[in-house]
Amino acid sequence: MSMMSIRAATPRDREAIRLVEEHAFGQHAEAGLVDALVGDGDAVVELVAEEDGQVIGHILFSRLLVKQAGASFAAVALAPLAVEPSFHGTGIGGALVREAHIRLKTAGEKLSVVLGDPAYYGRFGYSHARAAKFESDYQGDALQALAWDEAPESGRLVYAPAFSTALAA
Repeated sequence: MSMMSIRAATPRDREAIRLVEEHAFGQHAEAGLVDALVGDGDAVVELVAEEDGQVIGHILFSRLLVKQAGASFAAVALAPLAVEPSFHGTGIGGALVREAHIRLKTAGEKLSVVLGDPAYYGRFGYSHARAAKFESDYQGDALQALAWDEAPESGRLVYAPAFSTALAA
C-alpha cells in the first residue's frame, strides 16, 4: 500500500509542479504564476504531495503586503492549490492546506488571504467577514482571510508583482 507524503518543494520538482497545475486548472496561467512567484523570490511556503515518487498535489503561499496608514504589514496569499484530477476528493488538498498552515504559524506568519470557494476554504477557518474591510482588486465573496494572531483588519492588499503579470499573460 502506498502512502502519500507532504514535503517542501525542491528545484527538481519544478516540471512536476507545472504538470499538476496545468492538469488541475486545464490551462497554463496558474503554472506560469507559480514559476513567476518562485523565480521572483516571493514564495513563502511551497509544498508538494507525493505518492509513489510522483508529485500529485501542490500548494504555494506567497508574500502579500497589507498597506495601512503609510505602514506595511507582511502577510501571505494562498495561490494556487492544485491536485491531480484523478486524486480529487481524496483529502490531499486539505492535507496540503493544514500542513502549510502549521509551517506558516511556526514561522510567525499572522495573516493569510485566499481567493477561492468559500465552502472549501471555510473548512480551514478562512472567511469573507475577516477580509471584507480590505481594499483589493479581488474584493468579493471569494476573497477570504484567516488570522492566527494580531493582524490588520483593513488596508490595501498588495500582491506580489507576478499576480498582475503572470495571470495577465
